[in-house]
Parts: sequence; structure tokens; C-alpha cells
Amino acid sequence: MNKQFDHTEHAPEFEYANIDALRAAIAAGDRAQLVSILGRAHPADIADRFEQLSTSERESFVEMAPEIISPSVLAELEDEVVEDILPLLAPKQITDAVIELDSDDATQIIEELNDEHREKVLAALPKRDREEVKASLEFDEETAGRLMQREFVAAPEFWTVGHAVDHMRTQGENLPDLFFDVYVIDAHFHPLGNIPLSTLMRSGRELPLNKIMSTNLTVINPDMDQEDVAYLFEKYDLISAPVVDVDGRLSGMITVDDMFEVIQDEHTEDMLALAGVNEAGLSDTVFSTVKARAPWLLVNLLTAICASFVISMFKEEISKLVALAVLMPIVASLGGNTGIQALTVAIRALVTRDLTSANAWRVIRREAMAALMNGLIFAVLLAGVTYIWFRDPKLSLVIGAALIFNFLCAGLAGILVPLGLKKAGADPAVASSVFVTTVTDVIGFFAFLGMAAVFLL
Repeated sequence: MNKQFDHTEHAPEFEYANIDALRAAIAAGDRAQLVSILGRAHPADIADRFEQLSTSERESFVEMAPEIISPSVLAELEDEVVEDILPLLAPKQITDAVIELDSDDATQIIEELNDEHREKVLAALPKRDREEVKASLEFDEETAGRLMQREFVAAPEFWTVGHAVDHMRTQGENLPDLFFDVYVIDAHFHPLGNIPLSTLMRSGRELPLNKIMSTNLTVINPDMDQEDVAYLFEKYDLISAPVVDVDGRLSGMITVDDMFEVIQDEHTEDMLALAGVNEAGLSDTVFSTVKARAPWLLVNLLTAICASFVISMFKEEISKLVALAVLMPIVASLGGNTGIQALTVAIRALVTRDLTSANAWRVIRREAMAALMNGLIFAVLLAGVTYIWFRDPKLSLVIGAALIFNFLCAGLAGILVPLGLKKAGADPAVASSVFVTTVTDVIGFFAFLGMAAVFLL
């Protein structure tokens, strides 16, 4: 769930509060102690402590002190936790929270309700809030339309600074809880530019807005993927950005506090995808965790069988020269690490848009040459170790040559596999590691055992 800034007093002593004390208060039914521990804490701290409780402890918590689950706390909680506790809250408490929160946070709460509960809450909302939430829910998840808040400050281009300041002062609660820019619009509500609040407050009251506005405006489409929105915020150092509808009219804004969580979530998602897992939340069960991880383990099993099949092709050679069985895991292991290094760099470059079709071949050449040079260095080292170990110069040369070849293939696989998956429309972060590991294992075993069969036996 989106985090929002809050001015609730943050009690320093809360940072040292023991979660065991909170659990003890819940177990004893001591409401006074519960309020004493959490009453003056920052909403983010309350959310952190609440997320560490078990399901039964959360139920007891809400029953004892539902008022502690304020709108600000709801906005700080993880989505799966919100989904679990919303049925425990009174419909009026949920309705009041939706009304108090900005529309983006309100939408995220509403979408966690089941259909029956959602209809009851929507029916209790004022017409304007209800229409805003319904409009946001029409957009796909993880798009700008879901992220944007429909509260913003806009002013016509013919206004002066004084007009804009006086207008904001009269709006009171109608203003967004947090905003950084005033958007200047034309008669058709199309955004023409923006004025940071710092610029507005430094300007004279009689100065026209169109004289101080910046026209270098980054406009967001509501159907844009949130990852693309985060990229624009990072690229252009945005604090906020306007969102326009299909006709180009200003319909909302996205602020940087929303982007912090998106960037963190997207990077975490890519990192976990490289390992073939998803994030195990505090509320996830053993079954859901196994269900998420088992398919990728099955894929790994199949690729491991492929590598074992390659080994079985040379079982007679291995039986004749036991040193092959001792050394062949080294070739595959070093090649696998080389491939993962290239793959990690490639995935990161794809996510940040640094790796494109314009510079792909240059990056491919770089990774190939880097892998080849590393292969030469470690081939010399491994050949030396092999000679000292087995006193066989031919075996030393064979393992050195196999290592160089596997390094080169690993480096190329680490860059070509994610590029190929990206071009095919698949997520390179999810499937790349399986393919790269398979390539390095199969080629490593085949190259080493194959050359050994030709030159040693």
C-alpha cells in the first residue's frame, strides 16, 4: 500500500518497544497497556508492529482498540495485511478512512474488499468520493490510473500569483494532503505547465502565472505501467507529474512518495524473479509459498536431468579416468558464476533502459571479451592446480581449454538470453537464470568431457 507522509508525533521511545510487550498486552486483554505502547507512535511504526503479529493476535488487537487502526495506519500496511483485517473493521470505520485519505490510497483500500463489502462501503460514500474510486478501479492494476490521486491544484494561465495563493487558502480540506506543484491549464483543462510551490511563494502577487511556469512538463498517460512511470520520475528527477485523460485533460497527479514504493517493489520483484521465487509475506502460508516456488524447482529439475544426460554420454571415459569426475564440477561451477554475473548486469541494464537495441551489440562484445579474458586468467590457474594435483600435462591443457570455452559461452548466454526473452515479449528477470544455468552446465560438461575423450583416452 502506498505510504504517505504524516505529521503524527513520533515518540522516540517507541523504537525500543518490545514486540513481546505488545503481545503480552493483547494476551492479557490489557487495552490500556496496548494504547500506552502504540498511542503516540508514528503510523508507520504501528503498521510495522501490527504486521509482526499473528492472525489471531491481529483479530484481538482490532477488537480491543480498533481506533488505533487509523486511516494513516491503513495506508502504511501491506496489501495482504489490509485484506485480512478489513473484514474485522466496522463499515463506518472503513468509510471514514476512505473519505479522509487521498483518492489513490482510498482506492487501494477499496480494492482489497470482497464484492459484497465493497458495495456497502461505496454506497455509504459521498457521491464525489464514490465516483472517484470507481473511476480509479476501472484502470488495470499497476498502472498510473491506479496510482494517481485525483486531488490536485490547477489554475488558469491568466491568473496571477496572488489569485493562486488566495484560491489555495480558501480551499482548506479540498486541497491534497501533499502536493508540490500548481498546474497551469488552458480553457479546456489541458496542462500547459507547472509551478513549484517554492517558485510560487518567492514570486510577487501581481506576476502572471504564465510568466513563471515551466513548460517542460512530463505528462503521464493513465494506462502507463507503473514501472514506466517510475522510470520517468527517476530519469527526469520529478517530484510530481500530471496525469491526463484520453482527450489530454488534466485528471490527476502522481507524487514522488508513491514512486518510492513502486521503485522498491519493482526492484525487489526483479531480484526475486532471478531466483525463481516470489516475496514471502508475513501472512503467506506454507502452501502458498510451496505453490509459488515448486514450478521453478520443476524446471530446474528438468534442466538438471539434461546436464546429467550429457554426463552419462561419457560414463565410460569417466570410469577410465576418475580425475574427470573430480574436475568437471569446477568447469560447470565457474561457468555458471560467469553467466550469472553477465545476466545480473544485463537485467539491471534492461530495467533502467540503459541496454537498448542501439547499443546491444556493443554490450554483447564487451561481455564476450570480459568473459574470454576471465576465462584465460582462470584457465591458467586451474591448469596449474590440475597439474600439481594429477601430474598430467594433457589433462591440464584440456581443462584449461574447456574452461575458456565455457566462460565465453556463459558470458554470451548471460547477455543474449535476457535480450532474446525481452524481444519475445517475456519477462527476462523471471526465466533467464534457468536458461543461463542450463547452458553453462551442459556446455561445461560437454566441452570438458568431450575434449577429454578425444585427447586423453
